[in-house]
Amino acid sequence: MEEILNNSEEIKSMVDATPAELAEKIAEILDNKKAREVKVMKVGDKTIIADYFVLANGNSSTQVRALIDEVEYQMGRRGVDPSRVEGGDGNSWRVLDYSSVIVHVFDREAREFYNLDKLYTDFE
Repeated sequence: MEEILNNSEEIKSMVDATPAELAEKIAEILDNKKAREVKVMKVGDKTIIADYFVLANGNSSTQVRALIDEVEYQMGRRGVDPSRVEGGDGNSWRVLDYSSVIVHVFDREAREFYNLDKLYTDFE
């Protein structure tokens, strides 16, 4: 992978990363930003929309937005931009679509309501 220099800090490009590597890096970014219940789910054998889902909770709509913004910023520094961003201010659920990896960040109530964790594990 090509290396990008930014403010004398080395940032490794993830342009050629595998879906698993992207998902793990995104989960790490969310964890470092204090997201709760970060989970990487391999869903490629259950749906055609992505290979992995990364799920996380924020404590409020403000934290949900901050978590999404951090992932978008940190992945952009690595040369990877989402093809789509869904959800806006005040939403309890925001989504970043990196094609092979879809990032879902919820507030606690929305995560319990939509229950993607269970929905996609019921197919196993």
